Amino acid sequence: DISKVYSEADCFTYDPGFMSTASCRSTITYIDGDQGILRHRGYDIKDLAEKSDFLEVAYLLIYGELPNNKQYNDFTKKVAHHALVNERLHYLFQTFCSSSHPMAIMLAAVGSLSAFYPDLLNFFKEADYELTAIRMIAKIPTIAAMSYKYSIGQPFVYPDNSLDFTENFLHMMFATPCEKYKVNPVIKNALNKIFILHADHEQNASTSTVRIAGSSGANPFACVSTGIASLWGPAHGGANEAVINMLKEIGSVENIPKYIAKAKDKNDNFRLMGFGHRVYKNYDPRAAVLKETCKEVLKELGQLDNNPLLQIAIELEAIALKDEYFIERKLYPDVDFYSGIIYKAMGIPPQMFTVLFATARTVGWMAQWKEMHEDPEQKISRPR
Repeated sequence: DISKVYSEADCFTYDPGFMSTASCRSTITYIDGDQGILRHRGYDIKDLAEKSDFLEVAYLLIYGELPNNKQYNDFTKKVAHHALVNERLHYLFQTFCSSSHPMAIMLAAVGSLSAFYPDLLNFFKEADYELTAIRMIAKIPTIAAMSYKYSIGQPFVYPDNSLDFTENFLHMMFATPCEKYKVNPVIKNALNKIFILHADHEQNASTSTVRIAGSSGANPFACVSTGIASLWGPAHGGANEAVINMLKEIGSVENIPKYIAKAKDKNDNFRLMGFGHRVYKNYDPRAAVLKETCKEVLKELGQLDNNPLLQIAIELEAIALKDEYFIERKLYPDVDFYSGIIYKAMGIPPQMFTVLFATARTVGWMAQWKEMHEDPEQKISRPR
């Protein structure tokens, strides 16, 4: 703790990008980047992805322990109960151009929730933290699906409380009034894993933004809006879309050596997207899960042997992991490397990739926001 350096030595630490600065104490997520370890509340991310569903992980992040059957049932019922958004929110959507980016629509819609819950703007009791977290987790998927529907000119689909969280999201995304939509269980399980893998990741840019906004006493809807804005940046949440564009640019397996050479050339603007991470100096454990999930989805859809993007991605990874240039720099595939391929196979367009990221990360933002308000050491964030 060097917080007294200024008062005792009359000097500041200079740390661009906060490379060596811990802004808070948190028990939510632990990362060992050298070993490629990611844990939520002590549970390994691979175990959670394989054995839990998204709302179990949401409960874990918020309350610090996995729920028993009664706690889980009560929690899921509360989330389902709050999934519907105020009907007046529909009018807000109609003010946007049809070509508006879904993230722009989502950003505005989430911020507007402050207007519907004025009782939660200035004062919080412990019960308010729980209710606010549940409301946010429940309504963000509805708003995300509405953003997509509006962007493609289709009518909104209301939540269906008979479906589980992931099924309901897919239903709101892809159902139409003219025909029934049946959720493919393989697609549902894949999206469940993607949501879990994106739920929280320590004090990244968007999470830190949520905490900084929250430290001023801003209401939670405004705080999550700031997180969405930060996540929208291509250096943060937009990387999976950049991976898809890169794989398309490479075009074929035969072109990979040429692009590997371009990536090594300091004078070339080309960069391998989906490789390397600020924290991980080993294989991102989330990427390992998504690689297998990607194969499962494409096999189910009959694309495993004829999907050019997957073929390029697998060969690119294999070549890079054997190349001394990437080994020396500890550049390994990250969570974005395979997620975009899965989304694309599901029928989710690139402009929605970051929207889905925000849908999952809302759970982490609310857990971090709640932890921040319960921290007796918390002060308003004020860098110098």
